[in-house]
Amino acid sequence: MPLMRDKIIGHDLERLAFRFTMSSEGDIVQCQISDAAMDELAGMQGTESSARQAQFLSLRETIERIASDIYDEAPRVHGYVVRIFMRHLGR
Repeated sequence: MPLMRDKIIGHDLERLAFRFTMSSEGDIVQCQISDAAMDELAGMQGTESSARQAQFLSLRETIERIASDIYDEAPRVHGYVVRIFMRHLGR
């Protein structure tokens, strides 16, 4: 079942990833995409932390589709975090 859009959490400077949530049948699913993966999707490199939210918003539909695909293939474990890395972009 596809994940549904939920909330934007924001850029995690410590993990170099952008965090957001999606929902599945009433459960909240934590998600994140690495800075490198988001830059690859945008066709650029080295985006500043302050520009990550705008970058995420411009790529949101694509990122959420990838997150949903990863979630559909993942084991059903409570607390599972969907993490998008460069290796997931060739799908």
